[in-house]
Amino acid sequence: MLKRRKKFRRKHKARSQTFSRLLPNIITVGALCAGLTGVRFAIAGKWEFAMVAILVAAVLDALDGTIARLFKAASDFGAELDSLSDVVAFGVAPALIIYFWSLSTIGGFGWAAALFFAVCCALRLARFNSTLETRPPYAYNFFTGVPAPGGALLALLPLLVSQGLGDEFFRHPAVTGPWIVAMALLMVSQVPTYSLKQLRVPQRMVLPMLVLIALLAAGLAGAPWLTLLVISLIYIGSFPFSVLAFCKLKREAQAQAQAQAQASEVTDPSHLREV
Repeated sequence: MLKRRKKFRRKHKARSQTFSRLLPNIITVGALCAGLTGVRFAIAGKWEFAMVAILVAAVLDALDGTIARLFKAASDFGAELDSLSDVVAFGVAPALIIYFWSLSTIGGFGWAAALFFAVCCALRLARFNSTLETRPPYAYNFFTGVPAPGGALLALLPLLVSQGLGDEFFRHPAVTGPWIVAMALLMVSQVPTYSLKQLRVPQRMVLPMLVLIALLAAGLAGAPWLTLLVISLIYIGSFPFSVLAFCKLKREAQAQAQAQAQASEVTDPSHLREV
């Protein structure tokens, strides 16, 4: 009887986790902490550090999923943790940063705009999680709406322009209020935007891609605000091209499905007349 109990306890003993399986969740928690640290810097009036904290959170958010797939450590727990981290780091934190930087001067209207952005970020992530398994194959290289990290960085664009150009015009609530509301609507919109997660680089483009990354790193080191401004404008400029590419793939998929349906009707014996 005693041996049976020992065997039963050993069987139900929780398995230990390796560090490689914990690493994606550690990075996700790091992104969450970076987003909250950005709020702390905003409260202290250190706007450059607040912006950098959100950038660090975006980089960590891009790494956690890649590392989870690399080490085959993806889990439901990690997916839920990632969504909660994104809401805080890319919804709540940017909204509070913009509020403390500009919108607090107009009281309740500014707070309403900040709340609207944070809520839209949460709704965007909820929609993404609920439709992840039902998306058609041609849509895998696209996001529906602006992704949360991209929406956060675009929401901070007035702060970025103000720091880069030294112009206080972009700090006025008449600019930041409508802008943050527009970015919130873009996140929950149906506008298809490019996803770089499954981007395949042709062999002949590997070297130019590495050169471009080196130039980007040099720009971030030498003129970070202007470089980030150029990247943001290029990203916004890619929206019309992503819409056109998505619509083209959708039409091709629909035409292929229609052709297959017609072919199946022709070969179906029930549609053949009896001789």
